[in-house]
Amino acid sequence: MDDAVSTLTRDPAVGGLTTGAVARLLGVAPTTLRSWDRRYGIGPAYREGGRHRRWTAADIRLLECMCGLTNAGMPPAEAARAALAAASPEPSAGPDEHEALAGKPASHAPRALPIGRARRECRGLAKAAVRLDAHAMDELLAAAIERYGLLAAWESVIMPTLHAVGRNWETAGERYIEVEHLLSWHVSSALRRAGSQRAPVAGSGVSLLACTPGESHTLALEALTAGLAQQGLPVRMFGAALPVEAMEEAVRRTGPAAVVLWAQSRSTASRSLVARVESIEWGVRGARRRPVVLVAGPGWAGQLPPGARHPSGLAEALDALAAISRP
Repeated sequence: MDDAVSTLTRDPAVGGLTTGAVARLLGVAPTTLRSWDRRYGIGPAYREGGRHRRWTAADIRLLECMCGLTNAGMPPAEAARAALAAASPEPSAGPDEHEALAGKPASHAPRALPIGRARRECRGLAKAAVRLDAHAMDELLAAAIERYGLLAAWESVIMPTLHAVGRNWETAGERYIEVEHLLSWHVSSALRRAGSQRAPVAGSGVSLLACTPGESHTLALEALTAGLAQQGLPVRMFGAALPVEAMEEAVRRTGPAAVVLWAQSRSTASRSLVARVESIEWGVRGARRRPVVLVAGPGWAGQLPPGARHPSGLAEALDALAAISRP
């Protein structure tokens, strides 16, 4: 892929690649590229004869970013916004931007890094993980979160690197299992440190976060936990595979404003569980309350409960829970 992009970059006379050629380079279907062009504006700036798509080096770089984000689990619409934002020229840094990059609250930080910068950050973190260099991973993760904010670091550095390491594990047998496990542990540690810097704001409703029974993937919920904590919003994170009875008891005991149920796969997404949690009540007679239930994760795709709230990513989940929880 790099050779093809390099040729386009070196020789402006090259008219660009066809959609079929680009699809083969990226490993996606041509219909996917056409759909991204029509729906989200992720398309070539040049069309031969005004009709046939011709993809330049810059167009392919944008597609690489889009593919990386969607492969990491980000919904296409949100991935397109992030990719287009990352491809936009960076304005001169004014006072607000300098404050954001200096580690101010994530809500004021950019939600996507420029492509080149994100690649450098991902490459460094991935190399440290392959070396099993725990100290370097800790330093790189802490620096990314401090410089760019939790949200941008998660979306543009941490999540793409986790996906790349996981993809290497899938294609290399068991060779990269230890790399993925160590990286996941250090990501989890970095998220906990990032979320321990602010006390909860009095009067805010608590959010209860848990994986559905049988679900063991917790990192996305850990990122959400850290993001809520950074905003001073109280949160209870119950982790992987919380049994149904324990989940119901936790809701009754905490009286949460919101409950987030994470399912990574369709086999762990349960519509009946959502209904059970939504039906739980607490409080005195005449002032009974129920939690707002949000379902999160790719496992819910295609089988959302009626009227379910399904945040498309970390940013949307943080905004939704903040609106529910703040007094």
